Amino acid sequence: AAVPMLVDRLMPGPLAGLVFGAITVGALVPASVMSIAAATSFVRNVYVEYVHPTATPKRQVRIARAVSLTAKVGAVAFVFGLRDQDAVNLQLLGGVWILQIFPAVAVGLFTGRLHPRALLAGWGVGMVTGTLLVVREGFSSIVPLATGRPPLEIYAGLAALLLNLIVAVAGTAALERLGVPRGADMTDLPSRLTVRRRPETGANNP
Repeated sequence: AAVPMLVDRLMPGPLAGLVFGAITVGALVPASVMSIAAATSFVRNVYVEYVHPTATPKRQVRIARAVSLTAKVGAVAFVFGLRDQDAVNLQLLGGVWILQIFPAVAVGLFTGRLHPRALLAGWGVGMVTGTLLVVREGFSSIVPLATGRPPLEIYAGLAALLLNLIVAVAGTAALERLGVPRGADMTDLPSRLTVRRRPETGANNP
């Protein structure tokens, strides 16, 4: 809000209009990209996987358009119905929440040793812990770790992430000891790149 107020007070009308237009376009472009990405992810990972596996490409496009429009309308309603302080609080919580997917996404790129159910449990513990820490400190992302002078402080997202990793590692050891199966790994690259022969042409089919 500070930048538009500064532009309105210091710039002449025509120039201020151009700057406000540029700000609007700059906000619309990433918003449209994110809504399209959300719609595509929903169709491919939720709708096709669990609701309608045999959906044709044309139907997938229709569903994606509807989801994208819903996301845009919902975002506008959310912005106009949200108080400024609530937006700041959500921004703080968003940083804590997004950090909790690190074990499942980033660690999963380099090793498959962590059990999927342990990762899910760690994510849940990290989300709850991070949220409670931020709320307990009056929506401050910096929380005291120990009392003292000066007190030792830590980022709430990092504290929750450490607990997340501990639960994931400990849960993996416990689940492997109990013999709980991991399930099929749909991201296994060798199996996805298995070369098959087409009997009618003899060509390789990835």
